[in-house]
Amino acid sequence: MTSSATTVRVATAVDSAAVTAMAVEFYSAEGFATDARELGNNLVTLLASPAARVAVVDGGAELLGFAVTTTGFGLENGPIAVLDDLFVVPSARRLGLGGLLIEDCTAWARERGCPYLELVVAPNGRDVGHLFTYYRARGFLDEGRRLLSKRL
Repeated sequence: MTSSATTVRVATAVDSAAVTAMAVEFYSAEGFATDARELGNNLVTLLASPAARVAVVDGGAELLGFAVTTTGFGLENGPIAVLDDLFVVPSARRLGLGGLLIEDCTAWARERGCPYLELVVAPNGRDVGHLFTYYRARGFLDEGRRLLSKRL
Protein backbone atom coordinates (compact mmCIF):
# COMPACT_ATOMS: atom_id res chain seq x y z
CA MET A 1 0.00 0.00 0.00
CA THR A 2 2.53 2.65 1.07
CA SER A 3 6.16 2.71 0.13
CA SER A 4 9.19 4.94 0.12
CA ALA A 5 7.63 6.47 -3.01
CA THR A 6 4.77 7.91 -0.92
CA THR A 7 4.94 11.70 -1.06
CA VAL A 8 2.85 14.70 -0.10
CA ARG A 9 2.54 17.20 -2.91
CA VAL A 10 0.29 19.93 -4.25
CA ALA A 11 -2.73 18.62 -6.11
CA THR A 12 -3.06 19.51 -9.78
CA ALA A 13 -5.93 19.47 -12.25
CA VAL A 14 -4.87 15.93 -13.21
CA ASP A 15 -5.77 14.85 -9.65
CA SER A 16 -9.25 16.39 -9.74
CA ALA A 17 -11.24 13.21 -10.37
CA ALA A 18 -9.41 11.22 -7.68
CA VAL A 19 -9.64 14.02 -5.09
CA THR A 20 -13.32 14.57 -5.87
CA ALA A 21 -13.99 10.83 -5.43
CA MET A 22 -12.22 10.88 -2.05
CA ALA A 23 -14.17 14.00 -1.05
CA VAL A 24 -17.45 12.29 -1.93
CA GLU A 25 -16.43 9.31 0.23
CA PHE A 26 -15.36 11.61 3.06
CA TYR A 27 -18.47 13.79 3.07
CA SER A 28 -20.83 10.84 2.68
CA ALA A 29 -19.25 9.09 5.66
CA GLU A 30 -19.56 12.30 7.70
CA GLY A 31 -23.25 12.70 6.86
CA PHE A 32 -22.98 15.63 4.46
CA ALA A 33 -24.97 15.65 1.25
CA THR A 34 -22.82 17.78 -1.06
CA ASP A 35 -22.97 16.18 -4.48
CA ALA A 36 -19.96 15.17 -6.57
CA ARG A 37 -20.48 17.87 -9.19
CA GLU A 38 -20.52 20.66 -6.60
CA LEU A 39 -17.46 19.20 -4.84
CA GLY A 40 -15.64 18.99 -8.19
CA ASN A 41 -16.51 22.60 -9.03
CA ASN A 42 -15.36 23.77 -5.60
CA LEU A 43 -12.13 21.81 -6.00
CA VAL A 44 -11.38 23.58 -9.30
CA THR A 45 -11.81 26.92 -7.53
CA LEU A 46 -9.52 25.86 -4.67
CA LEU A 47 -6.83 24.59 -7.04
CA ALA A 48 -6.75 28.00 -8.74
CA SER A 49 -6.80 30.06 -5.54
CA PRO A 50 -3.60 31.53 -4.07
CA ALA A 51 -5.41 31.53 -0.70
CA ALA A 52 -5.81 27.74 -0.72
CA ARG A 53 -3.64 24.66 -0.81
CA VAL A 54 -4.91 21.24 -1.78
CA ALA A 55 -2.31 18.67 -0.84
CA VAL A 56 -2.45 14.98 -1.70
CA VAL A 57 -0.66 11.90 -0.50
CA ASP A 58 0.63 10.24 -3.65
CA GLY A 59 1.28 6.55 -3.17
CA GLY A 60 2.68 6.14 -6.67
CA ALA A 61 -0.11 3.98 -8.07
CA GLU A 62 -2.93 5.94 -6.45
CA LEU A 63 -3.74 8.92 -4.25
CA LEU A 64 -4.15 7.91 -0.61
CA GLY A 65 -5.49 11.11 0.92
CA PHE A 66 -5.91 14.84 0.69
CA ALA A 67 -6.03 17.98 2.81
CA VAL A 68 -7.45 21.40 2.05
CA THR A 69 -6.07 24.45 3.83
CA THR A 70 -7.28 27.99 3.25
CA THR A 71 -6.16 31.37 4.52
CA GLY A 72 -8.06 34.44 5.59
CA PHE A 73 -7.48 37.55 7.63
CA GLY A 74 -9.13 38.67 10.85
CA LEU A 75 -8.94 41.55 13.28
CA GLU A 76 -7.94 39.41 16.27
CA ASN A 77 -5.12 37.32 14.77
CA GLY A 78 -4.34 38.83 11.37
CA PRO A 79 -3.57 36.09 8.85
CA ILE A 80 -5.14 32.78 9.79
CA ALA A 81 -5.06 29.35 8.19
CA VAL A 82 -7.83 26.78 8.43
CA LEU A 83 -7.39 23.08 7.83
CA ASP A 84 -10.76 22.65 6.17
CA ASP A 85 -10.57 18.99 5.20
CA LEU A 86 -8.33 16.03 5.98
CA PHE A 87 -9.01 12.57 4.57
CA VAL A 88 -7.00 9.38 4.22
CA VAL A 89 -8.50 6.38 2.43
CA PRO A 90 -9.53 3.73 4.96
CA SER A 91 -7.03 1.13 3.69
CA ALA A 92 -4.11 3.55 4.31
CA ARG A 93 -5.07 4.78 7.77
CA ARG A 94 -2.82 4.43 10.83
CA LEU A 95 0.30 4.73 8.70
CA GLY A 96 1.10 8.34 9.56
CA LEU A 97 -0.28 9.83 6.35
CA GLY A 98 -2.69 12.17 8.13
CA GLY A 99 0.25 13.47 10.15
CA LEU A 100 2.21 14.10 6.96
CA LEU A 101 -0.70 16.09 5.56
CA ILE A 102 -0.95 18.13 8.77
CA GLU A 103 2.81 18.86 8.60
CA ASP A 104 2.36 20.02 5.01
CA CYS A 105 -0.58 22.27 5.94
CA THR A 106 1.38 23.70 8.88
CA ALA A 107 4.42 24.50 6.74
CA TRP A 108 2.27 26.15 4.06
CA ALA A 109 0.46 28.26 6.68
CA ARG A 110 3.77 29.35 8.27
CA GLU A 111 5.12 30.37 4.85
CA ARG A 112 2.14 32.71 4.56
CA GLY A 113 2.77 34.30 7.94
CA CYS A 114 -0.16 32.67 9.71
CA PRO A 115 0.39 32.39 13.48
CA TYR A 116 -2.36 29.77 13.82
CA LEU A 117 -3.71 26.76 12.00
CA GLU A 118 -7.30 26.09 13.03
CA LEU A 119 -9.72 23.30 12.26
CA VAL A 120 -13.33 22.38 12.97
CA VAL A 121 -14.34 19.00 14.32
CA ALA A 122 -17.97 18.39 13.36
CA PRO A 123 -19.63 15.64 15.39
CA ASN A 124 -22.69 15.22 13.14
CA GLY A 125 -24.35 13.16 15.86
CA ARG A 126 -21.35 10.87 16.32
CA ASP A 127 -18.72 10.44 19.01
CA VAL A 128 -15.64 12.31 17.81
CA GLY A 129 -13.59 12.03 20.99
CA HIS A 130 -10.91 10.13 19.09
CA LEU A 131 -10.48 13.11 16.76
CA PHE A 132 -9.81 15.45 19.68
CA THR A 133 -7.20 13.00 20.95
CA TYR A 134 -5.67 12.71 17.45
CA TYR A 135 -5.42 16.47 16.90
CA ARG A 136 -4.22 17.24 20.45
CA ALA A 137 -1.35 14.79 19.88
CA ARG A 138 -0.40 16.91 16.87
CA GLY A 139 -0.32 20.19 18.77
CA PHE A 140 -3.88 21.49 18.38
CA LEU A 141 -5.58 22.96 21.47
CA ASP A 142 -9.29 22.93 22.24
CA GLU A 143 -9.98 26.51 23.31
CA GLY A 144 -13.68 25.82 23.80
CA ARG A 145 -14.77 28.00 20.89
CA ARG A 146 -17.92 27.01 19.04
CA LEU A 147 -18.52 27.57 15.37
CA LEU A 148 -21.95 28.92 14.56
CA SER A 149 -23.16 29.16 10.99
CA LYS A 150 -26.05 30.71 9.14
CA ARG A 151 -27.17 29.40 5.76
CA LEU A 152 -27.38 32.21 3.22
